[in-house]
Amino acid sequence: MKTRILPLLLLPLFLLSCSDWLDVVPESDISTIDTDFETYADAYDWLKSCYVFLQAPSNLMNNVAFWGSDEMVADNYFRNSTAFQPAGLNILMGRQSVLSPYDDFWFNKYVWEGGKTARDDYYTAIVMCNHFITRIDKVYNLSDNDKKEWKAEVKALKAYFYFELVRRYGPVIIVPNEFDPNQDVETLKLPRSHVDTCFNYIVRLCDEAAPDLPSASRKKSERRGYFNKEAAMALKARALCYQASTLFNGNPDYTNFTNKNGEPLFSAQFDLEKWKRAADAAIEVITYSLEEGGATLKKGSVGNTPLQSTMLDIESSVQTFNFTNDEVLWMVRLQPYTGGGVFQYTLPNFDDGSLHTFMGACYVPSLKMVEMFYTENGLPIDQDLRWVGSGNPYALSSETDPKYTDVVALNEPVVNLHRRREPRFYADIAADRCYWRLGTGTEQIYKVEAYQDETFGLKEERLNSLLPQNITGYWLKKWCSSKATLGAHQGDLSSLGEHPFPMFRLAEMYLIAAEALNEYKTAPDEEVYRYLNVVRERAGIPDVEEAWRNAKDPNKVKTKEGMRSIIQQEWNIEFAFEGYRYWNLRRWKTANTELNEQVYGWNVLGKDANSFYNNGTGPVVVYSGNKFVAPRDYLYPIRSEEVQRAGCVQNPGW
Repeated sequence: MKTRILPLLLLPLFLLSCSDWLDVVPESDISTIDTDFETYADAYDWLKSCYVFLQAPSNLMNNVAFWGSDEMVADNYFRNSTAFQPAGLNILMGRQSVLSPYDDFWFNKYVWEGGKTARDDYYTAIVMCNHFITRIDKVYNLSDNDKKEWKAEVKALKAYFYFELVRRYGPVIIVPNEFDPNQDVETLKLPRSHVDTCFNYIVRLCDEAAPDLPSASRKKSERRGYFNKEAAMALKARALCYQASTLFNGNPDYTNFTNKNGEPLFSAQFDLEKWKRAADAAIEVITYSLEEGGATLKKGSVGNTPLQSTMLDIESSVQTFNFTNDEVLWMVRLQPYTGGGVFQYTLPNFDDGSLHTFMGACYVPSLKMVEMFYTENGLPIDQDLRWVGSGNPYALSSETDPKYTDVVALNEPVVNLHRRREPRFYADIAADRCYWRLGTGTEQIYKVEAYQDETFGLKEERLNSLLPQNITGYWLKKWCSSKATLGAHQGDLSSLGEHPFPMFRLAEMYLIAAEALNEYKTAPDEEVYRYLNVVRERAGIPDVEEAWRNAKDPNKVKTKEGMRSIIQQEWNIEFAFEGYRYWNLRRWKTANTELNEQVYGWNVLGKDANSFYNNGTGPVVVYSGNKFVAPRDYLYPIRSEEVQRAGCVQNPGW
């Protein structure tokens, strides 16, 4: 047994008591940080320990962004539950606080994981990365090539931890690579750095790491969960996109925001060139991926019809079973969850017990997201004059086109809102009188019938906060697999193999390129359209210029402002339910509008089409408790205890 000096010894004022410095167990040997880098095995253990910090936050169960936007809505049963209260849901309801912040990755704290206590803040992770980077060259039985690759993997990881801190807190403290443990405590109370300094540091780490990393396709199979070249490049592009965005680029809300030394933490002047840097970085990822890395958007799936083939492409774009997906630039191994994980809250429960015993869908898509998706013509529903629902999207009609076989119910009343929509709609959302394939046999194609007392519908005669109930009339398909039965999802799809979380998809780089170029240019041009169209083409919809020729406002696609709106909607659709909207609404500074709106759905107590669809008059309010205060909520609060101990400046409004 060993007495191990923890790597947190040198953390700036995050651990000040001697009891925090030493983790003492019965001793027969003494191990220091340096002795942990004497052998290959010990160094590799340290490397894996650095990556452990990614596992829990990346899983949808703990991912704040999955629960914290208006894409989904919870019923009262879930909101009142004491068994599982997601941080994102509490943030969305305006419950964030300085005393015990939700989703807190700044303050050093202990959590209970796997039967033992562990730290899960990102400053702990950063210090562990620093120790690794400064000591890995000392390992005697590790090849020079492995030393370079491992060091680069941890540099990129360190950049990722800093990025996660910056998009939560804005300006952060940049920790020196090493500390003298004997220095005075006051000298450890470092000030927060300018937000541009933080972003530039992240970019520099990515630039240092990328040349020494192999592409994802050249990674050894047992090391696919560690950073590769495309991932480091993608992180750089993402960081530069955030740096250029409205929240961080010349934001007037932070003109007088200074650190404890009186130094500005934000620049008052908007810098257009930041968008050029973001565009160049994203294009560099795309070029490398296509020419050398081997990554490409997921295409070529084979379904029973062309539409179903496209739906399979879209479904497969986020699926990573056994670390296989050519579109995903980096995926992270997760801590397994039993009982179906997120599926226990999003999938239906048929009360005859013949399929599975999930509690029932009590966390479901909002009508805002249902209406967000385009029509089959690649236009917003309020812009498409040729769409079947252009007169009244909430009226009932009948689908007759065989193109929609096993996608939309044919020759029976269907609300217009569910007809002639783009493939991503049918791939991501299960809607009334549409089909949901869950298994390979024909008997596993379910027609979603959502009226009260129907198979998918409400079983109770009233809404009841003591029971899990679907309050909008929609179900989440994304993250499900059409190859697995409904019951198989109880095991979190383990029957299909390990499925790590996709950290970066190539589609993100195309959208960053399109957004950044549009912001940089005076007006959108062929280059802007080209990068956007790659994503649209995979989605099975027309190119943006072609689609908007037939729009209600055809000139929208020709202006920077109009194209900005179009690109933002493309983000919301392509990355729906993946956690992107939570962060995008913040960097665009639109969260105070979007996240304060009422949430709509259908009358789930309705026993027939007319009552379920509110007699064609439109949706009903199902929840109105979301709260976002601007500008306060655009940045997380730093825990008040940390502000007092370390003397760092609190974020505005907190």
